[in-house]
Amino acid sequence: MSNSHLFLKSGFIQTPLQNGLGRYIPQLQRVTLKFCKNKGGSRGMRDFIETDLMDFAKSNPGTVVYLKPKRHHAPVMVAEYLNGEREYLSCHQFSRDEIQKWLTYLCTRSGIPVMRFRKYQHTDYPTIQGVWNPFTHQAPEANTSEFPNAILSRPAHEAPTASEQLVEIFKRTKISDETKETEK
Repeated sequence: MSNSHLFLKSGFIQTPLQNGLGRYIPQLQRVTLKFCKNKGGSRGMRDFIETDLMDFAKSNPGTVVYLKPKRHHAPVMVAEYLNGEREYLSCHQFSRDEIQKWLTYLCTRSGIPVMRFRKYQHTDYPTIQGVWNPFTHQAPEANTSEFPNAILSRPAHEAPTASEQLVEIFKRTKISDETKETEK
């Protein structure tokens, strides 16, 4: 077990103003790409700016992109979020694809700093069974099958519908009524 969590801030789960409840508001406010026009470590950043920056700007209209050429400096991405947080990412020797992936990552973040989550409850005897999730007792065949799948899509037990149950009750009462009439 690692103890790297000891150096992280701890806190409770926060959501940015119930984002996505009515509509989704991207939390990334602006991105500043700092790079050198000549230095070799900025080559991936320059390639990204030449080829993919316009596509990124069109797909993220709510994010402002600033370009700052800085002579003799390593490339850096600075992301500023709506909650006031800033995140710096050194892009020294990154390829164009790596810069695009990191930029996508920064766009999907909420801006809340990475932290160790705390719980509201505590127990002196933690479970040894592990944590439950919705996929705990699912069939392992679902991992490798192609969907839609006729076998996995049908219900686990074929329970009769409410209409079928009513028809069955009606048939039983009709038969019991007929047997009472024949006995008279």
